[in-house]
Amino acid sequence: MQRITYDMHIHSCLSPCGDNESTPANIVGMAALIGLDAIAIADHNSCKNLPAAAKIAEEYGVILVPAMELTTMEEVHVLCYFHTVEKALEFSAYVEENSMYIENKVEFFGDQLIYDENDELVGTEPRLLHTASDFSFDDIYDILKPFDGLMVPAHINKATTSVLSNLGWIPEDSRFTAAEIQTVDKITELREQYPYLQKCHILSSSDAHYLQDIQEPIRYLHVEERSVDGILASLDHYL
Repeated sequence: MQRITYDMHIHSCLSPCGDNESTPANIVGMAALIGLDAIAIADHNSCKNLPAAAKIAEEYGVILVPAMELTTMEEVHVLCYFHTVEKALEFSAYVEENSMYIENKVEFFGDQLIYDENDELVGTEPRLLHTASDFSFDDIYDILKPFDGLMVPAHINKATTSVLSNLGWIPEDSRFTAAEIQTVDKITELREQYPYLQKCHILSSSDAHYLQDIQEPIRYLHVEERSVDGILASLDHYL
């Protein structure tokens, strides 16, 4: 068993709320600089900056877990992790097909920028990425299966856009095996209040929208293999 440091929730400049300086190259470079072993770029409802990030991560020796922060119809945020960029992009297209199209108004919501591996701007996303999908929280686990995706409810103790804030509870028939919380000091309290979490792995990442907010190498995962597959395998079972 090996121990690796991680930040599994980072937004790039593709997210309308992400800083324009948070290009894939800058994110991976910052992760390498501060000594993170693994990161996940999880933009809102799209994965279009992952191809560039994956190429750069390979050069820097950083493990990039392909990801998305999906918004359900209940406005609950769910981190979706994938074994490959290809599967992530397939899911990204599926989400786009199953979401209301609203034009992004840059002056209100912010830019949605797409970069290549040379840190050059290659396009913008015209569809507003803050909109909810047509998927219910209860259905995400099954929806992700054809894409080999792993469901991890995001920042579950956040006051907005979380399963606890928007649904008010954790459904008893849930099947996710990991959840993200905002601060690790709440783990015991949350597990006492919601027994389902006692069998779940708990992640605590930065949810960084700015480069300076990327998490220092202070959180650890124990994996059999230092790879995307190894990371997801470590989370894809109950404790």
